[in-house]
Formats: sequence, C-alpha cells, structure tokens
Amino acid sequence: MKYIKFFKELNNKDVPLVGGKNASIGEMFQELVPVGIKVPNGFAITSEAYWYLLDSGGIREQIVDLLKNVDVTEIDVLKTRSKKIRELIFGTPFPADLRDEIFEAYRILSDEYNMKEADVAVRSSATAEDLPDASFAGQQDTYLSIKGQTELIHYIKSCFASLFTDRAVSYRASRGFDHFKVALSVGVQKMVRSDKGSSGVMFSIDTETGFKDAVFITSSWGLGENVVGGTVNPDEFYVFKPTLEQGKRPIIKRQLGYKNVKMVYAPKGSDHPTKNIATTQKEMQTFSITDEDILTLARYAITIEKHYSNEAGEYRPMDMEWAKDGDSGEIFIVQARPETVQSQKNKNSAQVIEKYKFKNNDAREIIIKGRATGGKIGSGKVRIINDIEHMNTFKEGEILVTDNTDPDWEPAMKKAAAVITNRGGRTCHAAIVAREIGVPAIVGAVGATDRLYTGMEVTVSCAEGEEGYVYAGIHEYEVEKIELSNLGNTKTKIYMNIGNPEKAFGFAQLPNDGVGLARMELIILNQIKAHPLALVDLQNGKKIAESEEVYKLIAGYESPKDFFIKKIAEGMGMIAAAFYPKPVIVRTSDFKSNEYRGMIAGVNYEPQEENPMLGYRGASRYYSDLYRTAFEWEIQALAMVREEMGLTNMKVMIPFLRSPEEGRKVLEILRKNGLESGKNGLEIYVMCELPVNVILADEFLSIFDGFSIGSNDLTQLTLGVDRDGQLVSHIFDERNPAMLEMFKRAIQACKKHNKYCGICGQAPSDYPEIAEFLVKEGISSISLNPDSIVSTWTRIETLEKELKLP
Repeated sequence: MKYIKFFKELNNKDVPLVGGKNASIGEMFQELVPVGIKVPNGFAITSEAYWYLLDSGGIREQIVDLLKNVDVTEIDVLKTRSKKIRELIFGTPFPADLRDEIFEAYRILSDEYNMKEADVAVRSSATAEDLPDASFAGQQDTYLSIKGQTELIHYIKSCFASLFTDRAVSYRASRGFDHFKVALSVGVQKMVRSDKGSSGVMFSIDTETGFKDAVFITSSWGLGENVVGGTVNPDEFYVFKPTLEQGKRPIIKRQLGYKNVKMVYAPKGSDHPTKNIATTQKEMQTFSITDEDILTLARYAITIEKHYSNEAGEYRPMDMEWAKDGDSGEIFIVQARPETVQSQKNKNSAQVIEKYKFKNNDAREIIIKGRATGGKIGSGKVRIINDIEHMNTFKEGEILVTDNTDPDWEPAMKKAAAVITNRGGRTCHAAIVAREIGVPAIVGAVGATDRLYTGMEVTVSCAEGEEGYVYAGIHEYEVEKIELSNLGNTKTKIYMNIGNPEKAFGFAQLPNDGVGLARMELIILNQIKAHPLALVDLQNGKKIAESEEVYKLIAGYESPKDFFIKKIAEGMGMIAAAFYPKPVIVRTSDFKSNEYRGMIAGVNYEPQEENPMLGYRGASRYYSDLYRTAFEWEIQALAMVREEMGLTNMKVMIPFLRSPEEGRKVLEILRKNGLESGKNGLEIYVMCELPVNVILADEFLSIFDGFSIGSNDLTQLTLGVDRDGQLVSHIFDERNPAMLEMFKRAIQACKKHNKYCGICGQAPSDYPEIAEFLVKEGISSISLNPDSIVSTWTRIETLEKELKLP
C-alpha cells in the first residue's frame, strides 16, 4: 500500500511520515509489546495522503492565501479564515485509490480481531507534534468508537480538517511553526472497551514540580476523552518508582475525583458515535481502578520511560494515555509522547528556583478552590465566558473563567492573568497547554462560573500545593529567586520541617539533608478530618451522630480503618518519597484535647481541660484505654510506609514523653504493630521538650535512639511561660541563658551515648544566633522551616569554616 503503514511497520524514525503519535505507537507495538506492554493494533494513513488530498482538490494554494497575514490575536479574523479552510477540506473528495487503500487496511484490522467491522479510534497525528519541547496536546481531533467504511472516511477527513481549527493555527503561530511544514497523519486503532471499564492519562514525572521519581496517574469511568478533554475531575494517584522497582507497593497518594459522567458508545444511528451518561452514586464514590491496576500502570510507565531514554542513558519523562477493557480487565497503552514542560525545565534551568509567594500574611478570603496547575499566582478582573463564540470579548490581563477550557480556548488563555474552570483534571489538554504557556490555572473548581462574576477582582494562587485557591480581592505577591549553585556541604545536617504532603515534592528541590519533623497531627487534621475515635466506633459497628458526614469522607475506601491507615500512610509516604533516600523523621500525633475537639465528632470523645497544653497529650494518650486503638492504627500506617511501600528512610519520633516508664509502654505498642528499633534500620527518637527529658537524659537515651529538641515546649516548661499567652509573650525567649544551658546538656548527653541529637523547634528558624550556638555545641542536625533553609545554610557553612570544623 502506498498511503498506509501498519503499526508493526513503524518506529520513532517515522515522524515525518506518520507524525509523532503514530510513530510512537508503532515503536511501542514493535518494541514494548514483546516485553509485556499491551498496545491495540492499527494502522496509519500517512502524511503523504494528506498532501495528496489537498493537491487532488487543488486547494493547497487557496489555504496559503487564507493564512497570509493572519494575526492570531484577532480572534474573529482567525475564526473566519480557519472555518473557510476546513470547509475546503471537507468539500474535497477522497481520491479513489486512497479511499480503497483505507478500506483494505480496515478490513485487515477487522479480520485480525474476528470482527466484520471493527470499532476503532481515529486519531490525528501531526508531523510536528509530540516533540520534546512542544506537545501539540489536543490541537488536532480524535474520534472514538468509529465503525464501518462510511463513518471511517468521514472522521478521517475530520481529522485532516482539524489541522486548521482556530486553536491549532494559533498554537503553531505562537510557537513559530510554519503551517505548511506541518502535515497530518491519521491513526486508526482498535478500540479498547473502556466504555465498560475505565481510562485516563499518566505521566512518568510529577506535572507540577518536575519530581522525577513519581508516576502520576489519572482515571475515570468510561472512554478516555472525558479525562483528556477535561470533562470530569478524575481520580488521582501517585506511585513512587524506586521502591516499586524493588518489588514494593508504594501507592503514595489516592484522591477520589468528581466523576459525574462517563463516555460510552452511542446507540447505532445516533448523530455522534459516543455520548456521556450520568454515573451512578456508587461509581462516583468508588475509585475507578484498583490498587493492582495502579501498580500495573506504574510499571508500564517505568518500562516506557526507560525505552525512550537517550544515548546517555537518561530517561525521558513520558505522557501516556491508557484504557482498561471492561470485558477482559486488561490494561492497554493507547498513546505515549514526551512530557514537554517539566522535563524541559529540568534540562534547561540553571541552579535557580522561582517561588511565588504573597508579600504578607494578611487573612485572605477563599471564594473557591480546585486543582492547581502552574505553580504561580495571578490577579485581575474576572471575565466569565460560557460559550467559545464569545471568546473575542476577552481582554489582556483578565481572569478567564469558564466551564471547561479545552484547547480551543488557547488564543484567550495566552492573554489571561489566570484561568479558572468548573471541570477538568491536572492531566487534561488544557492543563498541559496552560503549563506550556506559563499561565496559572485552577481546574475542577466546581461552581466557579456561579460563584464568581464578570468584573470581580480576585487573586488566583497555584503556589500553595496541589490545591489552588481563588481569593477575593487583589493581593500583592512576589517572586523569590533562590540561588542554589553556590551552596557547599556542611557537617551539621540541615533538615526541613514539613506538615503538608502536597508541598513535599516542591520543597524537596530546596537544598536539604532530609526532614527533621514531619507532623502527624497535620495529616490527621487535613486528610482524616474526623476524630480518630469516631472512625474506631464506626469500624466496630457503633453509630454516631455524625455518621453520614464521616462516611462521605471515607468514600472510595473499604472501611473506616482502611481509610485511616491508608490516608496516613499516603501522607507520610509522599513526604518520605519526596526526600528518599534521605532521612524523614515522623513525629507521631501530638494534638491537645481542645484541638481534637475541633475535628468532626471531636466533642464526643474529648474532655474539657483547663490547660490542654499540660494535659491529655502525646505519649500519655497513646497507651490509655480510651485512645490506644486509634494510636495502634497510626503505627500500622507508619509500618505500611516502611514495609509495604519500602520507604525505610522514614524514622519515628515520640512527643511529650513524661517518663522512661511511659517510653517503655509506647515502645511495646510500636513493637506489637510492626515498628521496632533496629528492624530494617529503623531508629526511634524521643522529643526532648520537657525538663525531665534533659534531667533524666541518660535513662531516656538508654531506651531510645536519640533526641530531637522541641524548643517551643522546652522553653515554655523551663521558663514557666504559656507559649500562647499574649500577656507574658515577652518572656518567652529561646535565647534565655537557661534555655541555652538546656540545649547544651541535651547535646552533651547524646554525645556521651553516641546517639543522634537534632532540633526541630522554631528557634533556629527565628534566631540565627541560636543556630550558631547549636553548631558550636556540635548538634547533629538543625531542622528549619523551608523559607529559612537557604539563608541559614549559608550562615552555618560560614560558621563551620570559621570554627574549622572538619
């Protein structure tokens, strides 16, 4: 055949002939199917067929004339010209020999699958797309569930015409591509019956931070176009690659999406081959793939990424589409292309990190939130556009708000200060384009077009983790450029304090030696939300007043216990993965009774204490008959991180321990639930935050592997000052000579026993002189807030040189 190439005939060298998408599928079909990657078969209609169609109808020169001097920022002109070009293509009949070749290839494919007329996907594949520095994501069309010769010819021509949509012309022009050096190939691929199953997109790199050791997977019920096109907010998952390759099961995040519709085949005779139908309540509240599916997909991603490595052996981050057949349960890869944003940043950037942050900590009213894309902040006046026909009303510097920004909106997105949509996930085409053009975008902000209004002043922040926030009013922000190349090594380890797993991948890019304090209670507050004992009661079949509210929280998980353990394991697992193999010290929960009362159902389980700071907290809670089961779940979650996920860099720290006897009780609970000092290198520390910890240091260090000084509580209890008390706040000062003596004694005790001694309180972040004092005394590590890492690192490096420390 002159104009047809089956996938088995293609590889990555064939991009000029069949485009990036088809060349990549052919490469996988030839090279990766033999090693276990499942890829549906099919064929490509070559770019030569595209030129043949244009020349047979004599329309090439007409298209050239229509594109002369088109300013893509003039949206009305762009719309008119591109429509005329598409009409020319649709009005040109297929040459008979080309049509016959297509029909013959379709017959061969149908015979292979023992079908009279195979259901196929018809996918555009431009000869300039899927390049390492330009994705062309969603710029040309794809059509699913096409069956029969008549439909096949119609949708192939639709793909050819989609090379000249408004968005495609604008995209090429903005990136300097000659319209006539780009041709279109069409891929015809056997459909996977994901209409009965699920489908989605995955990346072998984190799309927001560029963290290279995670596979990011999105998934929804039905055909994949809803995920790719941003129609639904899909389920999201992260898998940690290094320990997956060691045979572990490191699913470090699961997040249930808002999957209110699914795409299925339309009945025969319908105007379109597919349609969306509402999902059931059960489907909405259930993850659309199983843990085994997640791990299988992650293994596929690693294999594909390695296959596409360069000559130096460097892996190329990949963007892949997948589909799960609802009949067989098999998972197929239907597309793979290079990731084009983070991989290029990593390749081209100097040792400088840009951090967007607000200039002050004033209260900001959150109007709505969704999934953050782009890591930046933008502000301006809202313009709501419900229909793409009114896109020409959009003005430079406004905030674009719409139901769903598919790639047709790219001409307006380029002019926007930020983008907000009701629907979509972080792997949809529009999110990919937003990252490429550098515009902050919040997708999946359900209800945005109702709660915002045109002319309203807002600030859009995508710089605070995976969630993006829309704040009322204009808030000043700045861009901090952090220079990393001049930092040297220090003998004193520089650790980081972290409480939010969603920021871990980003913070891990800062210079660091690990994490000195990962706060368990913040995981419980932000991820669990309900009082742990409420979950224990529900697990045991007891009803509580807030049962319905709690059951909404645990949607997607097998039981209250499964939810609690996995959510904590995911949160701590994400932090441990971000910094792997550096040490990550997790402090077990240290909420006070008044803080637990603020959680869902908390008032049912917590006493009213006059002074919660000195009451039912820390270790004394763990072994009490009232709370012990919840603490055992907590420890089982941490054991899951180390054993099931393989993240043995995680260490454990026990807070507010009042006596060695309490310590022995807590250690026994840990041992019975899978955590034992020395097992797979585990170290268990105690917070040195009470005077008794310093006075009886020898006894505490005989049963624990080291100290981490908690300067906040130690100062409070040494000076007799309520650290939250405004009237005596002027007395609370870690620089007090008594405090320096306490720090010194703790460090000396650890040195005597040859054990670890770090500090994770606020003092070193607030006072450079405290950090210097600790370095002189020989502390093992100083753990700091992320915003003070670089400045403190520089001071410590200078001080160690002055002290001539080895």
